[in-house]
Amino acid sequence: MRQQEFIKGLHNLKARHQGCVATIGSFDGVHRGHQAVLQQVKDKAKELSLPSLVMVFEPLPYEYFSKESAPARLMRLREKVLALFNNDIDRVLCLKFNEALRSLTAQEYVEKVLVDGIGVRHLVIGDDFRFGCDRSGDFEMLIKSGRSHGFSVCDTNTQLERNERISSTRIRKLLADNQLDKAGDLLGRSYCISGRVIYGKQLGRTLGFPTLNIGLGRHRSPVQGVYAVRVQRGVNSGLVAANSIAENTPKLWHGVANVGVRPTVDGVSKPLLEVHLLDSNIDLYGEFLTVEFQHKIREEQRFSGIEHLKSQIQKDVYSAREYFEAN
Repeated sequence: MRQQEFIKGLHNLKARHQGCVATIGSFDGVHRGHQAVLQQVKDKAKELSLPSLVMVFEPLPYEYFSKESAPARLMRLREKVLALFNNDIDRVLCLKFNEALRSLTAQEYVEKVLVDGIGVRHLVIGDDFRFGCDRSGDFEMLIKSGRSHGFSVCDTNTQLERNERISSTRIRKLLADNQLDKAGDLLGRSYCISGRVIYGKQLGRTLGFPTLNIGLGRHRSPVQGVYAVRVQRGVNSGLVAANSIAENTPKLWHGVANVGVRPTVDGVSKPLLEVHLLDSNIDLYGEFLTVEFQHKIREEQRFSGIEHLKSQIQKDVYSAREYFEAN
């Protein structure tokens, strides 16, 4: 069994990394459409007895160009890498999307990244893929370049659900429309966010509802409002590395989560994820957790004061309990 590797930057590629079957993309969400592409890569890698490699970018190209107005990402980098490894990919190469990378011509991209960088032997790529500062790089150019440099190219298999392509954009819209079940169908799992529990202002504790604060690591969130959630410590759908915990320590809880800017309290500019665990007050500071969004309770809203907020939180907790009792 090959050891899986995360490689950050072309400068960290070694001679032993030459030769692979690769694909390139944002892979935001690692949804069922992505999983079909990954299967193509793995099948060809097995046929050629080569490692499989996925090339991703940080920030995502659309984030680089659109900054804070870019669409909400479904996954942060850590989640994505672990999800790709969970899909049995051997290597993940992350390139920093900056002016230097953006300025490469299509020909330079082929030579510096694909040939000199990873020594690609077979490339699985969408036929609408464009690259290079002049956007002259396309599927046909890759085929011609492959003939010159000794690698083959094939198109990705498009995955449809109800006669519509499975895409990250479609999943973002479903999440925004509160269609969590349909989004989960396209993802192949419940939508979740994972991250490290960080210290907050302890307001929830003074209200009688202590919360876990989880950094989102993004300017915008694809989900907003109050949700009934499942919270997992340790491995969940391959997205989070297992922590070292005792066998008798609970690893799954029900909870209520708020994703938003806390308009009643301080109106922060970036969204926060706050989770109140039902029937548990375990100390999880510093831990990585996964929060699975199961059911939307309500939109985030501004209240007249702290007492009104406290009353609403009590109602939210009751709604979450009702949901989990019924499901």
